[in-house]
Amino acid sequence: MYNDDFLQSKLIERKEQNAFRTLRLPENKIDFCSNDYLGIAKDSQLTAHNAPHITQGAAGSRLLAGNYPLIEETEKQIASFHQAEAGLIFNSGYDANLGLLSCVPQRGDTIIYDFLSHASLRDGIRLSQAQSFAFLHNDLTDLERRLKIATGNIFVITESVFSMDGDYCPLSEIVSLCKQYHAHLILDEAHATGVVGERGEGLVQHLHFQDSIFARVHTFGKACGCHGAVVLGSNSLRDYLINLARSFIYSTALPPAAIRVIANSYNMFPTMNKEREHLNTLINYFQCSSIAFPKLVSNTPIQVVIVSGNTQVKRVAELLQSNNLDVRPILYPTVPKGGERLRIVLHSFNTLEEVKLLVGLLA
Repeated sequence: MYNDDFLQSKLIERKEQNAFRTLRLPENKIDFCSNDYLGIAKDSQLTAHNAPHITQGAAGSRLLAGNYPLIEETEKQIASFHQAEAGLIFNSGYDANLGLLSCVPQRGDTIIYDFLSHASLRDGIRLSQAQSFAFLHNDLTDLERRLKIATGNIFVITESVFSMDGDYCPLSEIVSLCKQYHAHLILDEAHATGVVGERGEGLVQHLHFQDSIFARVHTFGKACGCHGAVVLGSNSLRDYLINLARSFIYSTALPPAAIRVIANSYNMFPTMNKEREHLNTLINYFQCSSIAFPKLVSNTPIQVVIVSGNTQVKRVAELLQSNNLDVRPILYPTVPKGGERLRIVLHSFNTLEEVKLLVGLLA
C-alpha cells in the first residue's frame, strides 16, 4: 500500500469543520437539487432523437483528428440561436472559462470580476497574466470605482444568474458602465441557458444586449442535460481561442453522441414555453411562502434558504431527505461562514404539491 499519509491533514481538517464530502448515488427521491431545470436530461424525446446510428467515439484534439462536421454544424446552430457571429465548443463550462480567461487578458490588462463569480471564472483569472480585482456582488458603485483606475484592456466578468444565490446581475447598468469606460464584458450564462427569455436564449438576448458583449459562455451541463460549453463572440475571438486557449488545444474533442444531445436540446428550447411557465409558477409560490428560515430573493429556479452553520444546515437537509425530498446542503467553505444554505432547485417536472410539501417542512 502506497504511503500517502501527507493527504490526511487536509481531510481531517474538513472532517473537523463538518464539511467532509462524499459521493452518493441517486435514491429516487423528489429532485430539488439537480440543474436539470427543464427536465431535458430525463426527457425521452432527447434519447429518441439521439441518432442511435452514431457509433464514432472521440478521436483526439480537434486540431488533430478530433474535428468533424457535426461539431462545426452545431457550433453554427448555437451561434445562430444566440445571435452571435461565431461559437467554439469546449468540453465543459470549467474548460471554457479557464481557456477564455487564461489567454485573452494579457500582462498590463485589468480584470474586474464580481466577488461571487464561479470557481471556474476565478481559476481562469488566476491563470491570466493580467492584474485582477473583485468588486462587491452586484455593486455598481464599487464596479465603477474599479473601472476608474483600471489600465490596459479592461475586462469585466460576471454571471447572468448566480449559482449559489439565484439572483440576476444588473446587466443593463453593467453594459452601460462598460461602454462608458471602454471595458470588454464577459458574461457566464450557465444558469440562464434554456430558462431565461421567451425561447430560453438567456439574459443577454432577453434584454437585447447581444451586440454589446465581448464574450458569452453558455454551458450544456444544466438545462441542456448534457456536458460541454460554448464561447460565443466574433470570428476573431473564435480563431484566437483555437490558437491560444490551452484547455481547447490540449483536450480530446467531445464525441458525436454528446454533440447530438446538445443540438437536440437547442432544438427543444423554443418549444418549451409551458415548461418555463410552470417553472415560474413554482418559483412565485416558493418566494411568496412563509418558512422558518431566511430565504434570498430569486426569480430563477435556484432558491436559497439560509441555515447558518454546517451542523444545522446538514440537520435540516437530513429532515427533508427523510421525507423523500432530495435537497442538498451547501457548506462552509464553499460559502462563507454564516452563509451556509439549502440550495433548492425547482424544475418544470416538479409538481405544486411537491413544492407545498417542501414549504411545509421548512415552515
